[in-house]
Amino acid sequence: MHDPLTIKGATVQSALRFGTARLEMSDDLRENAARDAQQILEIATGLTRVQMMAQPDRPLREEEAGAFQGMIAQRRGAVPIQHLRGSQEFFGRDFFVSPDVLIPRPETEHIIEEVLRLYPDRNAPLKIVDVGTGSGILAITLALEYPQSTVTALDISPVALREARANAARLGADRVVFLESDLMAAVAEETFDLIVSNPPYIPQHEASTLHRQVLNHEPHLALFGGADGLDVLRRLIPQASQRLVPGGWLLLETAGRSAGLDDLLKGWKDQHYVRDLQDIERIACLRAPISQ
Repeated sequence: MHDPLTIKGATVQSALRFGTARLEMSDDLRENAARDAQQILEIATGLTRVQMMAQPDRPLREEEAGAFQGMIAQRRGAVPIQHLRGSQEFFGRDFFVSPDVLIPRPETEHIIEEVLRLYPDRNAPLKIVDVGTGSGILAITLALEYPQSTVTALDISPVALREARANAARLGADRVVFLESDLMAAVAEETFDLIVSNPPYIPQHEASTLHRQVLNHEPHLALFGGADGLDVLRRLIPQASQRLVPGGWLLLETAGRSAGLDDLLKGWKDQHYVRDLQDIERIACLRAPISQ
Protein backbone atom coordinates (compact mmCIF):
# COMPACT_ATOMS: atom_id res chain seq x y z
CA MET A 1 0.00 0.00 0.00
CA HIS A 2 1.39 3.40 -0.99
CA ASP A 3 2.04 6.04 1.63
CA PRO A 4 -0.65 8.63 0.75
CA LEU A 5 1.74 11.56 1.15
CA THR A 6 4.22 10.28 -1.40
CA ILE A 7 1.55 10.27 -4.09
CA LYS A 8 1.33 13.39 -6.19
CA GLY A 9 -1.80 15.30 -5.29
CA ALA A 10 -1.92 14.71 -1.52
CA THR A 11 -4.25 17.29 0.01
CA VAL A 12 -4.85 18.95 3.35
CA GLN A 13 -7.67 16.50 4.00
CA SER A 14 -5.70 13.37 3.09
CA ALA A 15 -2.71 14.58 5.11
CA LEU A 16 -4.87 15.05 8.19
CA ARG A 17 -6.30 11.55 7.76
CA PHE A 18 -2.82 10.11 7.34
CA GLY A 19 -1.39 11.95 10.35
CA THR A 20 -4.30 11.09 12.60
CA ALA A 21 -4.12 7.40 11.67
CA ARG A 22 -0.39 7.28 12.31
CA LEU A 23 -0.66 8.93 15.72
CA GLU A 24 -3.57 6.70 16.71
CA MET A 25 -1.19 3.74 16.47
CA SER A 26 0.38 4.92 19.75
CA ASP A 27 -1.86 4.27 22.75
CA ASP A 28 -0.69 7.33 24.67
CA LEU A 29 -1.22 9.65 21.68
CA ARG A 30 -4.57 8.31 20.48
CA GLU A 31 -6.81 10.65 22.48
CA ASN A 32 -5.41 13.82 20.89
CA ALA A 33 -4.31 12.35 17.56
CA ALA A 34 -6.58 14.49 15.37
CA ARG A 35 -5.69 17.70 17.20
CA ASP A 36 -1.97 16.92 17.05
CA ALA A 37 -2.12 16.11 13.33
CA GLN A 38 -3.87 19.41 12.68
CA GLN A 39 -1.29 21.39 14.67
CA ILE A 40 1.57 19.64 12.90
CA LEU A 41 0.04 20.38 9.50
CA GLU A 42 -0.27 24.03 10.54
CA ILE A 43 3.47 24.06 11.28
CA ALA A 44 4.35 22.28 8.02
CA THR A 45 2.20 24.45 5.75
CA GLY A 46 1.85 27.76 7.57
CA LEU A 47 -1.92 27.50 7.17
CA THR A 48 -4.26 28.32 10.02
CA ARG A 49 -6.96 25.94 11.21
CA VAL A 50 -9.61 28.10 9.53
CA GLN A 51 -7.70 28.09 6.25
CA MET A 52 -7.36 24.31 6.35
CA MET A 53 -11.07 23.91 6.97
CA ALA A 54 -11.81 26.23 4.04
CA GLN A 55 -9.35 24.49 1.70
CA PRO A 56 -9.56 20.73 2.39
CA ASP A 57 -8.63 19.91 -1.21
CA ARG A 58 -5.59 22.21 -1.32
CA PRO A 59 -2.64 20.18 -2.65
CA LEU A 60 0.44 19.90 -0.46
CA ARG A 61 3.73 20.93 -1.96
CA GLU A 62 6.43 18.29 -1.86
CA GLU A 63 8.38 20.08 0.86
CA GLU A 64 5.24 20.52 2.96
CA ALA A 65 4.39 16.82 2.70
CA GLY A 66 7.95 15.87 3.62
CA ALA A 67 8.03 18.19 6.61
CA PHE A 68 4.64 16.92 7.77
CA GLN A 69 5.65 13.26 7.54
CA GLY A 70 8.87 13.96 9.41
CA MET A 71 7.10 15.74 12.24
CA ILE A 72 4.43 13.03 12.49
CA ALA A 73 7.25 10.51 12.94
CA GLN A 74 8.82 12.69 15.64
CA ARG A 75 5.47 13.08 17.37
CA ARG A 76 5.09 9.29 17.40
CA GLY A 77 8.33 9.36 19.38
CA ALA A 78 6.52 11.70 21.81
CA VAL A 79 8.42 14.83 20.80
CA PRO A 80 6.19 17.63 22.15
CA ILE A 81 4.28 19.77 19.66
CA GLN A 82 5.95 22.80 21.27
CA HIS A 83 9.37 21.47 20.29
CA LEU A 84 8.22 20.84 16.73
CA ARG A 85 6.91 24.39 16.58
CA GLY A 86 9.84 25.82 18.54
CA SER A 87 7.62 28.02 20.67
CA GLN A 88 4.82 28.10 23.22
CA GLU A 89 2.42 30.86 24.19
CA PHE A 90 2.49 32.18 27.76
CA PHE A 91 0.28 35.03 28.95
CA GLY A 92 -0.38 36.12 25.38
CA ARG A 93 3.24 36.08 24.21
CA ASP A 94 5.19 33.49 22.22
CA PHE A 95 8.37 32.15 23.83
CA PHE A 96 11.10 30.05 22.24
CA VAL A 97 11.23 26.57 23.79
CA SER A 98 13.60 23.65 23.32
CA PRO A 99 14.46 20.42 25.15
CA ASP A 100 16.78 22.51 27.36
CA VAL A 101 13.93 24.22 29.23
CA LEU A 102 10.59 23.34 30.75
CA ILE A 103 7.66 23.90 28.41
CA PRO A 104 5.45 26.70 29.83
CA ARG A 105 2.25 25.40 31.42
CA PRO A 106 -1.06 27.24 31.80
CA GLU A 107 -1.02 26.85 35.59
CA THR A 108 2.12 28.98 35.83
CA GLU A 109 0.09 31.92 34.49
CA HIS A 110 -1.64 31.98 37.88
CA ILE A 111 1.57 33.45 39.32
CA ILE A 112 1.32 36.40 36.92
CA GLU A 113 -2.39 36.83 37.59
CA GLU A 114 -1.83 36.89 41.34
CA VAL A 115 1.03 39.38 41.08
CA LEU A 116 -1.24 41.66 39.05
CA ARG A 117 -3.84 41.37 41.81
CA LEU A 118 -1.35 42.03 44.62
CA TYR A 119 0.29 44.94 42.80
CA PRO A 120 -2.45 46.68 40.78
CA ASP A 121 -0.28 49.72 40.00
CA ARG A 122 1.46 48.75 36.74
CA ASN A 123 3.85 51.68 37.16
CA ALA A 124 5.10 50.49 40.54
CA PRO A 125 8.94 50.51 40.64
CA LEU A 126 9.13 46.93 41.90
CA LYS A 127 12.36 45.07 42.44
CA ILE A 128 11.65 41.50 41.28
CA VAL A 129 13.65 38.28 41.08
CA ASP A 130 12.67 35.05 39.30
CA VAL A 131 14.48 32.03 40.74
CA GLY A 132 14.97 29.18 38.27
CA THR A 133 13.85 31.21 35.28
CA GLY A 134 14.14 28.48 32.62
CA SER A 135 12.88 29.98 29.35
CA GLY A 136 12.35 33.29 31.17
CA ILE A 137 8.56 33.34 31.06
CA LEU A 138 7.99 34.79 34.54
CA ALA A 139 10.80 37.34 34.54
CA ILE A 140 10.10 38.58 31.02
CA THR A 141 6.32 38.73 31.48
CA LEU A 142 6.65 40.68 34.73
CA ALA A 143 9.17 43.07 33.18
CA LEU A 144 6.73 43.79 30.36
CA GLU A 145 3.69 44.08 32.63
CA TYR A 146 5.55 46.39 35.05
CA PRO A 147 7.67 48.66 32.83
CA GLN A 148 9.13 50.60 35.78
CA SER A 149 10.31 47.46 37.55
CA THR A 150 13.82 46.10 37.97
CA VAL A 151 13.88 42.38 37.17
CA THR A 152 16.59 39.78 37.77
CA ALA A 153 16.34 36.22 36.43
CA LEU A 154 18.40 33.42 37.97
CA ASP A 155 19.12 29.89 36.77
CA ILE A 156 21.78 27.30 37.45
CA SER A 157 21.71 26.17 33.81
CA PRO A 158 23.75 28.29 31.37
CA VAL A 159 21.88 26.66 28.48
CA ALA A 160 18.53 27.74 29.93
CA LEU A 161 19.86 31.26 30.45
CA ARG A 162 20.90 31.42 26.81
CA GLU A 163 17.35 30.58 25.77
CA ALA A 164 15.88 33.04 28.27
CA ARG A 165 18.09 35.82 26.92
CA ALA A 166 16.91 35.01 23.40
CA ASN A 167 13.31 35.29 24.56
CA ALA A 168 13.99 38.62 26.24
CA ALA A 169 15.54 39.95 23.04
CA ARG A 170 12.65 38.63 20.96
CA LEU A 171 10.03 40.25 23.19
CA GLY A 172 11.82 43.52 23.92
CA ALA A 173 12.45 42.87 27.62
CA ASP A 174 15.95 44.29 27.56
CA ARG A 175 15.82 45.43 31.20
CA VAL A 176 15.92 41.89 32.58
CA VAL A 177 19.29 40.95 34.08
CA PHE A 178 20.14 37.24 33.71
CA LEU A 179 22.58 35.62 36.14
CA GLU A 180 23.86 32.07 36.49
CA SER A 181 23.08 31.12 40.08
CA ASP A 182 22.35 28.20 42.38
CA LEU A 183 18.99 29.45 43.64
CA MET A 184 19.61 32.93 45.15
CA ALA A 185 23.37 32.70 45.67
CA ALA A 186 24.12 35.39 43.09
CA VAL A 187 21.88 37.94 44.86
CA ALA A 188 22.73 37.03 48.45
CA GLU A 189 23.30 40.68 49.39
CA GLU A 190 20.16 42.09 47.76
CA THR A 191 16.54 42.47 48.84
CA PHE A 192 13.41 42.35 46.70
CA ASP A 193 9.78 43.44 46.74
CA LEU A 194 8.74 40.27 44.93
CA ILE A 195 10.27 36.81 44.53
CA VAL A 196 8.67 34.34 42.11
CA SER A 197 9.66 30.78 41.30
CA ASN A 198 8.43 27.68 39.53
CA PRO A 199 10.91 25.23 41.08
CA PRO A 200 11.19 21.50 40.36
CA TYR A 201 8.58 19.86 42.60
CA ILE A 202 7.72 16.41 41.22
CA PRO A 203 8.70 13.57 43.62
CA GLN A 204 11.26 11.29 42.00
CA HIS A 205 9.10 8.20 42.55
CA GLU A 206 6.41 9.70 40.30
CA ALA A 207 8.70 9.62 37.25
CA SER A 208 7.10 6.42 36.00
CA THR A 209 3.67 8.10 35.98
CA LEU A 210 4.71 10.89 33.62
CA HIS A 211 3.88 10.87 29.93
CA ARG A 212 6.94 10.01 27.86
CA GLN A 213 6.79 13.40 26.15
CA VAL A 214 7.62 14.92 29.54
CA LEU A 215 9.97 12.26 30.87
CA ASN A 216 11.99 11.88 27.67
CA HIS A 217 11.93 15.42 26.28
CA GLU A 218 12.05 17.91 29.16
CA PRO A 219 15.00 18.58 31.51
CA HIS A 220 14.84 16.47 34.67
CA LEU A 221 16.65 19.26 36.52
CA ALA A 222 13.52 21.38 36.05
CA LEU A 223 11.07 18.59 36.89
CA PHE A 224 12.15 16.58 39.91
CA GLY A 225 12.48 17.86 43.46
CA GLY A 226 13.94 14.82 45.18
CA ALA A 227 12.24 11.98 47.03
CA ASP A 228 9.26 14.04 48.22
CA GLY A 229 9.46 16.87 45.68
CA LEU A 230 10.45 19.43 48.32
CA ASP A 231 14.26 19.39 48.14
CA VAL A 232 14.57 22.68 46.27
CA LEU A 233 11.87 24.37 48.35
CA ARG A 234 13.70 23.39 51.54
CA ARG A 235 16.61 25.51 50.37
CA LEU A 236 14.74 28.25 48.54
CA ILE A 237 12.17 29.23 51.17
CA PRO A 238 14.72 30.16 53.89
CA GLN A 239 16.80 32.07 51.34
CA ALA A 240 13.76 33.98 50.12
CA SER A 241 12.70 34.87 53.65
CA GLN A 242 16.02 36.68 54.09
CA ARG A 243 15.80 38.50 50.75
CA LEU A 244 12.30 40.03 50.96
CA VAL A 245 11.69 43.59 52.07
CA PRO A 246 9.09 44.00 54.86
CA GLY A 247 5.70 43.35 53.30
CA GLY A 248 7.22 41.75 50.21
CA TRP A 249 5.72 38.67 48.56
CA LEU A 250 7.08 35.24 47.67
CA LEU A 251 5.01 33.33 45.08
CA LEU A 252 5.83 29.68 44.44
CA GLU A 253 4.34 27.15 42.07
CA THR A 254 3.95 23.83 43.90
CA ALA A 255 2.61 20.32 43.42
CA GLY A 256 -0.26 21.30 45.70
CA ARG A 257 -0.72 21.81 49.39
CA SER A 258 0.64 18.99 51.55
CA ALA A 259 1.67 18.32 55.13
CA GLY A 260 5.32 18.52 54.10
CA LEU A 261 4.84 21.88 52.41
CA ASP A 262 2.78 23.21 55.31
CA ASP A 263 5.65 22.33 57.61
CA LEU A 264 8.08 24.33 55.47
CA LEU A 265 5.75 27.34 55.50
CA LYS A 266 4.71 27.32 59.15
CA GLY A 267 6.86 30.36 59.94
CA TRP A 268 4.96 32.54 57.46
CA LYS A 269 1.98 34.13 59.20
CA ASP A 270 0.50 35.78 56.11
CA GLN A 271 -0.07 33.13 53.46
CA HIS A 272 -2.69 31.94 51.00
CA TYR A 273 -2.97 29.66 47.99
CA VAL A 274 -4.26 30.18 44.46
CA ARG A 275 -6.11 27.21 43.00
CA ASP A 276 -5.60 26.12 39.41
CA LEU A 277 -8.28 24.94 36.98
CA GLN A 278 -8.05 21.42 38.47
CA ASP A 279 -8.86 22.95 41.89
CA ILE A 280 -5.34 22.17 43.16
CA GLU A 281 -3.88 24.70 45.61
CA ARG A 282 -1.10 25.37 43.12
CA ILE A 283 0.45 28.75 43.94
CA ALA A 284 1.70 29.39 47.48
CA CYS A 285 1.65 33.13 48.25
CA LEU A 286 3.70 34.18 51.28
CA ARG A 287 4.13 37.68 52.65
CA ALA A 288 7.03 38.89 54.73
CA PRO A 289 6.02 40.69 57.95
CA ILE A 290 5.39 44.41 57.50
CA SER A 291 7.83 45.18 60.33
CA GLN A 292 10.80 42.99 61.17
